[in-house]
Amino acid sequence: MTTTDEPRPAFKERARASIQRFGGYLAAMVMPNIGAFLAFGLITALFIPTGWLPNESMAELVDPLIRFLLPLLIGYTGGTLVHGQRGGVVGSIATMGVIVASDSPMFLGAMVIGPLSALLMKLFDAAVQPKIRAGFEMLVNNFSAGILGGIMALFGLKVVGPVVAAITGGLGTGVAWLVDMRLIPLVSLIIEPAKVLFLNNAINHGVLSPLGVQSAEETGKAITFLFEANPGPGLGILLACWFFGPKISRATAPGAIIIHFFGGIHEIYFPYLLAQPKLILAAIAGGMTGVTVFMLTGAGLVGPASPGSIIAVLAVTPRGGFVPVVAGVIAAATVSFLVASLLLGFGRQARKEEQAKERESAET
Repeated sequence: MTTTDEPRPAFKERARASIQRFGGYLAAMVMPNIGAFLAFGLITALFIPTGWLPNESMAELVDPLIRFLLPLLIGYTGGTLVHGQRGGVVGSIATMGVIVASDSPMFLGAMVIGPLSALLMKLFDAAVQPKIRAGFEMLVNNFSAGILGGIMALFGLKVVGPVVAAITGGLGTGVAWLVDMRLIPLVSLIIEPAKVLFLNNAINHGVLSPLGVQSAEETGKAITFLFEANPGPGLGILLACWFFGPKISRATAPGAIIIHFFGGIHEIYFPYLLAQPKLILAAIAGGMTGVTVFMLTGAGLVGPASPGSIIAVLAVTPRGGFVPVVAGVIAAATVSFLVASLLLGFGRQARKEEQAKERESAET
């Protein structure tokens, strides 16, 4: 009896460790570039037409930053993790393929194509470099990186990009179906995980906004404008990371809170979820709570909130509708904070990990 029961806990531990490693690897592609995300968030929050200091010429930075710079940085970082600078260069070349494949920011595509290209480069180098004759190393290395990078860029353009676009379309169709079936609270089961994979803009502008425009024309407001724009779930998670997260999260979360809640750049909290994949449950719980409160109180916006800051949300709230909207945001933030804090063990796990690292460093 004991022999059949013993493997189960071991399997659970292995599965949990694998998920943590995978999430940690995804976070390792994004967290080193958090400064670039902050720069994007500041420029967006300040200079877009609905920002704090609208400026048409400076706002032209926004689209290149999110479409080109951030995916390229992720692709380069992912490639570097696999095969050093050489892998980073090949990963960057390949990432251009997925960028060109879609008008939406290709963060997910970069996370796939960057490490994959670097892995192929690593395998090629392991097989070929020991056989290169002296004096031909630079020639072979440069040509092999260029050729493989070009091939993977085409692969990203014709395969990875369309696949990611199909995934986005499928998620959008699922959201639309749930709305049509009046299963509105369940939309968070799709929207919140999709946001963590940086598919929020595609779903928001491709599905939710058109649905909202149609509803707003009929009733003067639309609840669908609040599904993705609600800053509550992200705020709760960032607060939990600030109070109970690992050391790096505690150091960067306060700045991320300002960018997210007041600047409306939700992408800023996605790396924190990638670093701790279990926190997606907090995002879903907070999102469902917010949507339920919005539905029960009759909340809605007269137009899309862009960016998704509390300021932009309140700016498109109809007269007399502020209490339901604010109530939904507060409820979502509260629930996501409580669930995230529980999942983080109220800081106990982070303290244990930090103490273990300190012991290891002291021993070495």
